[in-house]
Amino acid sequence: MTDVRHTVIDSPYDALTLVAVDGVLSRIHMTEQRHRPAEETFGPPDPGPFGETIRQLDAYFAGELTEFDLPLNLIGTPFQLRVWELLRHIPYGETRSYGELAEELGNPGASRAVGLANGKNPVGIVVPCHRVVGASGSLTGYGGGLDRKRRLLAFESGAEPDGLF
Repeated sequence: MTDVRHTVIDSPYDALTLVAVDGVLSRIHMTEQRHRPAEETFGPPDPGPFGETIRQLDAYFAGELTEFDLPLNLIGTPFQLRVWELLRHIPYGETRSYGELAEELGNPGASRAVGLANGKNPVGIVVPCHRVVGASGSLTGYGGGLDRKRRLLAFESGAEPDGLF
């Protein structure tokens, strides 16, 4: 039997719902997020499994952490898992295009498939899917909304724009 627990934390980018499966971070959901599952799937509230995740997220939002070091329980297809692993290697403050990631996977024609996998990333921010942009550098799709993506990228570049969600 799988043990699912959740907690909700505040962040500069709205509340985040952290979900652990068998005690390991599995999902992060933003409010008004595309593909946000029903809250019944989050399990009972329990901050217990999230101490280190909260510590690292707080350090990230304070500008003190640029790379997360958390165990993750990611559930996806083998292709999605490969894409999500590539996302973890995009340095803080930098971006990559879908095409660049497809090339890194050895399949330059797979940029749309990379985009689909990127859009299904279950642990945004920690696995930084917000760092993926269109070929021209344009901001394209983000499950948390383009405004949030723009703000995360600006924050990481040291020029966060004003305004809240």
